[in-house]
Amino acid sequence: GALVLALFLPVPARAAEPFRLLLLGDSLTAGHGLPRKDAFPARLSATLAARGHAVTVINGGVSGDTTAGGRARLAWLLAEKPHGVIVALGGNDGLRGLDPAVTRLNLDAILARLKAAGVRVLLAGMRAPPNLGREYGAEFDAIFPALAEAHGVALYPFFLEGVAALPHLNQADGIHPNADGVKAIVGRLLPYAAALVSTGK
Repeated sequence: GALVLALFLPVPARAAEPFRLLLLGDSLTAGHGLPRKDAFPARLSATLAARGHAVTVINGGVSGDTTAGGRARLAWLLAEKPHGVIVALGGNDGLRGLDPAVTRLNLDAILARLKAAGVRVLLAGMRAPPNLGREYGAEFDAIFPALAEAHGVALYPFFLEGVAALPHLNQADGIHPNADGVKAIVGRLLPYAAALVSTGK
C-alpha cells in the first residue's frame, strides 16, 4: 500500500541548473592585483545573483594573454560546458602593437568555434592605445563591431568604458582597474551580461 501511495505523491521539482558563464579574457578578467572578492568574476557573479540570476561564473582569464592565447586554449575551456561566454580579449594585442589583421583572425576563429558549439556570446570590445597612432587605432578598434555583426553576437563596445585613463579607478600601473574600477565596469556591463544569461541555454 505504501508503495502504491508513493507512486502518486508529487515529485519535488529539481532546481534549475545555473547558467554557466565563461569569462574568456586576460588580466582584466583574471583580476590582476586584486583580492579575489574584488575581481571582475566575483563582482559580476555577486551582482547577477543579487538580481535573481542563477549563474556560475567560470574565470577563464589569464594575465598577459593575447587573442592567440585565448584561441589556443578555447577547446580546453569548452570542456567546462559553458552556456554563455563573455569574450574580453585583445587588450594585450593592442599594448604590444600586434598586427590588427592577426587579432581579427584570432577573434574570428574564437567566435566561429563558439557558434559551432552552440554557446551564446557577448563580445567585449577593446581600444588601441593612443600612442600607436590614428591609423593603427582605427583598424584595431573596428575589429570588434565588425566581428560582432558578422557573427550575429552581442557587443559591449569597450570593456574599460568609463574607467580607462581615470587614475582614481585604476591601480598604480594605470592599466588595471582597482576595486572601484571593477565596480564601475560591472555596473556598465551588467545589462548586457543579464541579457546574455536570461536568454536560456
